[in-house]
This record gives sequence, C-alpha cells and structure tokens, in this order.
Amino acid sequence: MAQDHQNDGTSAADAMVAEADTGARNPIGIQGRAIIAICILWSLFQLYIASKVPGVVAQLTGLSDFANVVAQARYIHLAFAITLATLAFPLFKSSPRDRIPAYDWGLLILGVSACLYLVVFRYQIADRPGLWTNTDVIMSAIGMIVLLISVYRSLGLPLVIIASAFVMFAFFGGYSEWARNITNYGGASLTKALGHYWMQTEGVFGVALGVSTTMIFLFVLFGALLDRAGGGNWFIKVAIALLGALRGGPAKASVLSSMMTGMISGSSIANTVTTGTFTIPLMKRIGFPAEKAGAVEVASSTNGQLTPPVMGAAAFLMVEYVNIPYIDVVKHAFLPAVISYIALLYIVHLESLKMGLEGLKKDGRKIGVLMILILFLTGFIFLGAATYLMVLVRMLLGPFMAETVYAALILVAVLYVFLVAVAARYPDIEVDDPNAPVPQAPRLTPTLIGGAYYALPIFILVWNLMVRTEELERLSPALSAFWATVFMVIIALTHRPLKAFFRSGDIGGEARAGWQDFVQGLIMGARNMIGIGVATGAAGIIVGTISLTGAHQVIGQVIEVISGGNLMILLILVAVLSLILGMGLPTTANYIVVSSLMAPVIVTVGAQAGLVVPLIAVHMFVFYFGILADDTPPVGLAAYAAAAISRGDPIKTGVQGFAYDIRTALLPFLFIFNTDLLLIDVGPLKAVVVFFVALLAMLLFAAATQGYFIAKSRRWESAVLLVIAFTLFRPGYFLDQVSEKYMSASGPAAFELIEAQETGKDIRLLIEGPDFDTAKVRPTTVVIPALSGDASGALSAEGLTAFAEGEALLLEEPFPGTPHFETLGTEYDFYGDSPVIIAEVQVENDRLPKEIFFIPALLLLAGIVLIQRRRATQPAF
Repeated sequence: MAQDHQNDGTSAADAMVAEADTGARNPIGIQGRAIIAICILWSLFQLYIASKVPGVVAQLTGLSDFANVVAQARYIHLAFAITLATLAFPLFKSSPRDRIPAYDWGLLILGVSACLYLVVFRYQIADRPGLWTNTDVIMSAIGMIVLLISVYRSLGLPLVIIASAFVMFAFFGGYSEWARNITNYGGASLTKALGHYWMQTEGVFGVALGVSTTMIFLFVLFGALLDRAGGGNWFIKVAIALLGALRGGPAKASVLSSMMTGMISGSSIANTVTTGTFTIPLMKRIGFPAEKAGAVEVASSTNGQLTPPVMGAAAFLMVEYVNIPYIDVVKHAFLPAVISYIALLYIVHLESLKMGLEGLKKDGRKIGVLMILILFLTGFIFLGAATYLMVLVRMLLGPFMAETVYAALILVAVLYVFLVAVAARYPDIEVDDPNAPVPQAPRLTPTLIGGAYYALPIFILVWNLMVRTEELERLSPALSAFWATVFMVIIALTHRPLKAFFRSGDIGGEARAGWQDFVQGLIMGARNMIGIGVATGAAGIIVGTISLTGAHQVIGQVIEVISGGNLMILLILVAVLSLILGMGLPTTANYIVVSSLMAPVIVTVGAQAGLVVPLIAVHMFVFYFGILADDTPPVGLAAYAAAAISRGDPIKTGVQGFAYDIRTALLPFLFIFNTDLLLIDVGPLKAVVVFFVALLAMLLFAAATQGYFIAKSRRWESAVLLVIAFTLFRPGYFLDQVSEKYMSASGPAAFELIEAQETGKDIRLLIEGPDFDTAKVRPTTVVIPALSGDASGALSAEGLTAFAEGEALLLEEPFPGTPHFETLGTEYDFYGDSPVIIAEVQVENDRLPKEIFFIPALLLLAGIVLIQRRRATQPAF
C-alpha cells in the first residue's frame, strides 16, 4: 500500500512538471506525432544554426538563404515556441487533453504567420524603418496577442498581467502629468508602439529572446540529452554511494545530487522530481518526516540553478545585461554557490543529529567523515592540478589546434572509448526502486567508474568556456554548449552499443535503445524550452516599454520614496518584489523584469549612500531571490512537486524549505556589502581565506538558526553564534566603529589630498548637484584611481574636469563616451541654477586590518564549544 501511495505521488509530481514545464496535453494519433516531430525539428534547427553547416551548405548550393536563416533565427525560434505552447498546453481547464481543438490550430497559424512575416518580408521592412504599413501593424497586433495567449497557456496569468500593464503604460502613460514630468514621455500611437514591440529588435525580439535562441536552448538540450542517456541517474547514484552511509545520508545525497543535476537542469521543479523521486523516499525510510524530506529536496533543487558552470537560464542573460564574459559570471557565482551547498549539507547533518538518525546500509568498506573530508580536499587539489594539466595540454596542442580541431577530437574519442571499455567491466548503473524493502547505498568505486564517461561532455564544456592559451581563445558560451551537445549526442547514440561490443552482447538492440535515448533527448530539450521561449519574448515587451517610455524611472522613484533613500530598506523591498513576482513568473522572466526595473535604482541609491555597488552584485542579488521564489509559500511550485512525492503538506514543505534556504537569502545581502564573496578584485591567496572564513560564518549562522551546534543551543548561545557569524562576515563594521574609515577634504584642499596619494590608490569623489529630472540637489559617489602628484591628471584620465571657485570645487559636464558620462552626464543638470560640485574627496585611512576582529570572534566560538561539549549526548558526526 505504501508503495502504491509512493507511485501515486511520483505520478502526481511528474504531472506537475508537465503542467508547469513541458505541457499537460498528450494527444494521440497523428496529432501526437506532429508534436513529437516539431520538437525534434526545433532541436535540430537549433543545432543547425549553432554549427558551421549553414555556411557550408550555402557555399555548396549557391543559395544564401541557407546561411541567412541564422540572422532570422530569433523569429523562427519564437515561432517554434508559440507552436509548441499552443499544441502542448491546453488553453482552458476544460480544454481536451487527448486532442488539439480547431481554435488552437487557428491560433497556431496566426502566431506562426506573425513571426514568419518578419522573415519573408525582411528586405521590404528594412527599406522602410519606422514607416510601418497597416499590414505591419495588423501582423504585430496578431503576434502580440498570440504570444500573450501562449504565455498564459504555459506560464499562467501573472506574466501576462505584468506585460499588459507595461503595454498600457506605453499607450496611456503620456496622459499622466506625474509620469510625464519624471520620464519626459509624451505617449505613443498604436502604430509606433506595436512597431517598436514587434517589427524591431527593441521589444519581443530583443536581447532576452536572442540569448534564448543562441545560448539557453543549447544548454537545455545538453542537459536533456545527458539526463536521458543516464547521466542524471549517475549523479544520483554517485552522491548516494559517497554520502548515503553517513548520518542522515540520503538527505546529504539529495543535496549533492541536486547540485550536480542542477548544473545541467534549468528548472527547479524538474530537478526536484528527477532527484526527489529517489531521495525523498530514502529520507523518509531513515526517519525524516515527510515535510522535512520534501523541504531538503526543494532547498537543494532550487539552489541547483546557482551552481556553475551551467547555471540557470537567467545567468546567460546576465552576460548581455552586465556586459561581461560568461567566465566572469561563473567566477562571481562560484564561492556563494559552494558555501550555500556546504551549509545546506551541515543543516541536514544538524537535523539528523537532532532526530538521532543513521544512514543507509552499505556493503564493503564504509567511507567515514574523515575520508570524505580527505576526498573533498584532495578533490579540490585534483581539480587544480587538472586545470593546470588542461592548460598544459592545450598549450602543447595549440599549434595544431589553431589550424584544426581534429587532434583534440581524436584525443577525446580515444579517451571516451577507453572510459566506456573500463565501464563495460562493471554492471550498468540501473535506476533503483526507492521503495525496495532494504535500500542500500551502492559502492563508490564501481558506481563512479561505471559512468565516468558522462563527465566528458561537462569537461569539454568547461574546457571551452574557461581554458585559454596564447594560440587559442576561450569559446563563447553558445559555441561551448554546441560542442558539448554534439559530444553528448555521440555518447547518447554510442555508449550502449559500445558497451555491448566490449561485453560481446546485442549490439543492434543496444544501438536501437541509444537511438531512442537520442530522440527522446531532442524531444525533452524542446519541450523544456517552451516556457523559456515564450517567457523571454514576453519579457521583451517589458524591456521594450522601458526603452520606449522610461517606465523604470517611475517605478524607481516610487521605490526610492518608499525606502527613503536607505539602501538596506531598498534591498529588502527588491528581495520581497522578486519573491512575490517569482511566485507567478519563471526565474528567467522574473530576473528580466526586476533587474530591468531595479538594478539601476540600487546602484544609484548605493552611490548616494556612499557605497559603490558593482553592477554584477546587483544582478546576482536579483538572480538569487528570483530562484528562491520557487520554494516560497504559498505558491512555490518546487515545494508542491516535492510534497506530491513525500505525501506531505505542500505549505509546510514550502515553509520548511524556505527556512533551510535562509542561508541562501542571507548571501545576496552579504555580497552587496562585501564584494570579496564574489571574488571581485581578489587574488588567489585572499580568495582561499575569504572562502574558509565565509564558510565558517555560514555554518555558524546555520547552527544558530537550527538551534543546535554541538548540543541543543540555549537562546543566548544562538545569539552569540549569530554575533560571531556577523563578525566573520563583516569585520569592517566593528573597525568602522572604533576608527574613521576615510580622511576627507573639500574645496581646493581636495586637490592636495589627491596629489598626496600613491598612483593607483582609490579616490572617492562625493558629488552633489541638481538632478536632471527633478532639479533637487542629490549626492552620488564615484571612484577614480589616484595619479601621484597630479590631481588634474587623475581627474582628466577619467574624463572629468574640475576647477576651484572660492571654497567650492566645480565639476564640468563629462563628454559622451567618457567613463562617468552615464552616471554623471545624464543624471545631473550641469546648466541649472545650482552648480554640480565635488563636495568632498575621501581617501581610506591607514588602519589596523579588519581581520583583527576575527580573534575575539574565534575566542567566543571556542567558549561556546567548551560549554556545549559538556552537554553533548552523541558524537558530533
């Protein structure tokens, strides 16, 4: 009976994934085959445009259309997304699930026609930019309406409402005197607005849809193929083999497997179901309550999108919005993700201690905590050595690979065949029944070696993204994903027949099974992209409205007024906004909306408060809270999926999951005020120190929130642990209380202070002047490097010119193209009644190192350890 309940729960969770991600309609007969064919065609089209095949075919045939289709890929991409959204997602609850009604075929024809209209008539449209005809306007209106209907089908009403509100502002915002005074927007006609949204690349077909077309699809397809070929199951089995026999082992394995699966999955819900189907029943079996078992899986799976090298889809949008390479996004995301996951492992361990739980039984030698710690540390050493080895190999191959990739392909092929041959000596990694009478943790060695070849495409992806030599540059994320996906296709097709060959088995039967895995991977990759495809199109409406009207200034001013110019209050409001929007929007759309509206406001308010916040930190802040919304009650879909498997209460599961995720919610606030966590301007040695200090602080924070450290904590002990954690995270706060951080000067004396500094030292300029829109005097802060003995030269190197007038230091308007034109030239009125001045110049004082406060914090920690050891009733591990 319990097994039947479990199977029902898994089916309900799978249905939820279909409802949210892949489509709840499964028609039979020719209609069902049509959906499958379109999915396969979409995946093949994306591989086609990412390769060199279009150019080769165009050369061979003399037909340029084969190559030109790459430039039109956004329109075709959205046409595919609208087609599958219309066919796979019912419009109403009462709509049939086993067939496609006639009105859906009509909507499909209209939507695809509106997209392909831009392809077929692209030359005529290019000849009349901005002079839209009646046909242009009609097709734009049809496209917008069908797109919003597709969004409603696949993602629900919230994104439709938000996009519609922005469209209404574009049409009627000019009638509001208040909005007009802030934005100088006088309104737009129907022709102008629809042309802006649909006929250009400022709206629907903007940056977001472009990233979805060129990058996100390939990564999603890569993950689908890897999972279908057995890579996802291998991740789960390795995690259980490594951690399953420890105290609370299945829960720890859930954390680790969700982290690894999250590297290839862009969906928190799909990640929850993929790993939770196996780990949640095991957690319940060893004694976890249903809600806590589901909550552990939810917290693990939502954090999967934070894990480099393959993060959630929004991370690729960050590349465009912040204008930095993807390798930098990975670097900035690395420490917070690792710290967050280790802290979650520790939370799970504390929960197991509180409940007195054990791990799974395991044959052979058990791996103890000390051995796992050794494996963990040697793993980092191995990764470092492997990185240098990769660089060395690439340098040796550089002269050959600069001309051809065949040498690298041969090496990878030989390595792949060797790993498959070794894996063939071990039993296949089967999908276990989580309801087995006596579940056991598998042995690590055969499990790890039996699927080691699954790591090769990930290795190729990381190699292309991160390794660079003098002869060879890093590849773009899109091209890296393409090569990794191509190799994943080869693995999906060949690993089964190769194993059969080495085992003298049925090669033909295994080849057919491999073909089925490949086809199913193509289908799942396309179905997983439906929601992302239409969401990025709809998010383009919001971005288009902002570029057309300046609507972000209205919302920004409202938020600024509510926050009172206080950065911490503003950050809390943005976090709450992200969580609320994330209840109804997918992570990608949520990130686009909130970052477009609020990122400039956070940077501006921070500068007014004297804190220069890097733009990447702001975008990471929004990214984190958009992901956390997936387990935020009452609408956290990942919590509902986990509860369906655990048979627990979804609201309680969501509340518990969010409680586990408090540590993740803390991190964005920390790296806004302490950018060392994002490895911004941090060297290798300091990065190691930052990692261990931040990790210790996060573990202590987790212990404080769980009320258990070495023994059950008293309230005052939890409070002390919080103080210690805060001291380790922000030692500079206490140093600022006892020692002035900056020495300052104003007027002509400011020049003397600048000249007295060493070349390259940071100089903070506190600037005041009338706001360009409101004429109210407001402050901001910019940072420039010093030039020893030459204050004017230091300013002019940054495009700034200042001169003394009495006791004031007046600032002239910077020219367009100079470093501070966007932050000063467009924000201040340099020709108003009040001048723009450098009110103060600040230089950091020579003080004690802030790390000195680690000493009292660690002494306090030692005291807590000594006190709690006397009350401990069981070993800490």
